[in-house]
Amino acid sequence: MRQHTHRPCRRIGFCLASQPKQKGWELDQTAILTADNVSLRFGGVRALTEVSFHVRPGEIFSIIGPNGAGKTSMVNCISGRYRPTEGRVFFRGQDITKMGANRRAGLGLGRTFQNLALFGHMSVLDNIMVGRHHLMKSGFARGMLYWLGGAQREEIEHRRAVEEIIDFLEIQHVRKVPAGTLSYGLRKRVELARAVAVNPKLILLDEPMAGMNLEEKEDMARFIIDLNQEWGMTVLMIEHDMGVVMDISHRVMVLDFGRKLAEGEPAAVLADPQVKRAYLGEADDAVPETVEA
Repeated sequence: MRQHTHRPCRRIGFCLASQPKQKGWELDQTAILTADNVSLRFGGVRALTEVSFHVRPGEIFSIIGPNGAGKTSMVNCISGRYRPTEGRVFFRGQDITKMGANRRAGLGLGRTFQNLALFGHMSVLDNIMVGRHHLMKSGFARGMLYWLGGAQREEIEHRRAVEEIIDFLEIQHVRKVPAGTLSYGLRKRVELARAVAVNPKLILLDEPMAGMNLEEKEDMARFIIDLNQEWGMTVLMIEHDMGVVMDISHRVMVLDFGRKLAEGEPAAVLADPQVKRAYLGEADDAVPETVEA
């Protein structure tokens, strides 16, 4: 079982504040992801209007904003679920605007969903194995020659990678359990495991802590930090809990009615008067630790 190197804690703020914020280390200025004037319309409804931002390699970048601000629409444009009406999306220097979701996964994009998208009748192990599908090289002919054509060896390698993820996320005890029978918190962890199985360079997390209690949030925050620092994954996250956002994000972008209000370090963004009025509803300098939108 994977051993944590930090003592357990009872409050998210204290727990995550103890994490190194990579002081003295300058993030690579070459963006791993760039959104260039992205707009998205559904008929006469504008979900996004000329949104531009970039994500640097090795950082945790959070998108915040009220419900309906366009956060998930932005992630859908990045992952390939939606195609922008206008503008372009670049990933690792390549224009992926018109590329399908499967091809984007092959380039190193993984994601979780706001609403769980697991196969409830399948075991936890099999759900995570689905995330490895695009990495499998054995075709039909080699599959027919399972024992001689290398397909068996390939499956063993992928199974080993999945077992490492299961160990990392501490879900060994439910690895053979149907995903649909698990508690909500565990299902969110399995969804994260499947996204990690894609072996992404950039992982998109759509409200990974929604509906969780404090202890579950602490665990999920720890996993996200470790994926970023130990596994080298760049993270783009949508999250409503401002305590979590402030503690683990390197930079933040605020959306409101599909438009970008601000982008920068969390403390500076949340101190912006425009952000306070539009998102936090604050008229003074007090910024609450946690805001649930």
